[in-house]
Amino acid sequence: MSDDDRETAAPRGGFWRNNSLTLVFGTAFLVVLVAQAVAGHAEFNDQLTVDGLQRISLGEYVTTSDFAVDVSENWQSEFLQFFLYIFGTVYLLQRGSPESKELHKAGTESDREQRLGDHARGDSPRWAGTKDWRQRLYSRSLGIVMGCLFLGSWLAQSIAGVAAYDEQRLRQLQDPIEWGAYLGAPDFWSRTLQNWQSELLAVAAMVILSVYLRQRGSPESKPVGAAHTSTGVEG
Repeated sequence: MSDDDRETAAPRGGFWRNNSLTLVFGTAFLVVLVAQAVAGHAEFNDQLTVDGLQRISLGEYVTTSDFAVDVSENWQSEFLQFFLYIFGTVYLLQRGSPESKELHKAGTESDREQRLGDHARGDSPRWAGTKDWRQRLYSRSLGIVMGCLFLGSWLAQSIAGVAAYDEQRLRQLQDPIEWGAYLGAPDFWSRTLQNWQSELLAVAAMVILSVYLRQRGSPESKPVGAAHTSTGVEG
């Protein structure tokens, strides 16, 4: 059976097996989000007690700017990571890493390689076979959506952040600041940059460590017996 036949063969197993990666990580996300809310609620109430204020319920806490900014600041850094990685790997290479394309494939590749226009197959997405703006848009849709999710969550972080920051200032009998001023405040950039640096470090570590280390059966790793110099090869 050819590689193309394998790609188009009917999937085996039921819904849960065929979608287990998304379902497991989606469920884990919800569990951890709830755990974050519970832990954050306890910490928030402790601070209210120190400030001599009335404690609030968990339901009230998850609607606060304090909870919103903690969540959104992590989301925006994750979407930034994928946005940069998706676009960066079009042209940037790492010899020996399965996270990189093969060294001779740098760039957007030919229509034949990408199955665009006249090279689209019967099972290709409909817009891949077009030759107008739809093809140009669809061929960059993953990066565009990730970029929009990053900007949206970063905007949400800034709005929730200024509300949380102003609430803290009011408790200290200080005047609140405007949203525009908050965008230049150390609090905003401290929250932002501490997440960015960790995401960029994680990507760099994954790229270089996958050159020399292996994980049998994972598509994020090369085959265990592959040479260190093998590039763009998945296990």
